[in-house]
Amino acid sequence: MPFDIREPKNIQEFKDLEKLQMDIWQEDVFEPGETLFIIHKNGGVVLSAYDPKLHDSKPIGFVFGLLGREPTGELKHASHMLGILAAYRDKKLGEALKWAQRERILAQGLKRMTWTYDPLESRNAYLNLHKLGAVCRRYYVNLYGDMGGINQGLPSDRFEVDWHVSSHRVEAKQQGIYQDTDVKAACLNPNQNLKPCEKPLSLSEVRHLIEIPMNFQAIKQQDRALASAWRFQIRELFQKAFAQGYQASDLIQDKARQKSFYLIEAI
Repeated sequence: MPFDIREPKNIQEFKDLEKLQMDIWQEDVFEPGETLFIIHKNGGVVLSAYDPKLHDSKPIGFVFGLLGREPTGELKHASHMLGILAAYRDKKLGEALKWAQRERILAQGLKRMTWTYDPLESRNAYLNLHKLGAVCRRYYVNLYGDMGGINQGLPSDRFEVDWHVSSHRVEAKQQGIYQDTDVKAACLNPNQNLKPCEKPLSLSEVRHLIEIPMNFQAIKQQDRALASAWRFQIRELFQKAFAQGYQASDLIQDKARQKSFYLIEAI
């Protein structure tokens, strides 16, 4: 499905993103339209997506970020929010928004973009690591504190991914060149995948697989205790893995068994 992705044209189109945020996350507005407008006017990137088949010109998705700086002084683009209405998910709109965002920051002379996401959200992981070519080496515990809406009731743990937007890896992804990895071929010990509440394995191989739910939102709605077990088990393992020099480099989906696996590799 083709989408119209562009910068908002006026203050009302920036304010339209307020209702969109409430519809997506089922809670109060995170970022007021006026704030998004100021970010846009001062070198940030704000992009809205529209369905050309609709006549009301209301946004169905958006992405935005602003100029950031690492402690080392390195400039980067800090992408803060990507959201899409439920009816338009799994239609490659998130991917299209990120590639459009990449074009804008490359034009600004930046070579790196970072953003955060919940490491237990398989759909987001697949987009960020597999489709876009980002990698992750940072885990933040309860980064945003207590949250409401679809995020209510669990610590807001987050991955922070690095997207090296001019790298060969990312350029290949942009051209649609993917290295799909079979689950059994991805790891020397493919049967040693963790389940919630099991004792974490020792990290002794170059590559490991770490299982996460295919649909974490469904687990949160049906069994909050199980969702909590996933959160704390994944937290423990990834903190250990990143401290030992591993990075999350891909998300592998085994659709036949309805399972998702992070591929982590020693750097």
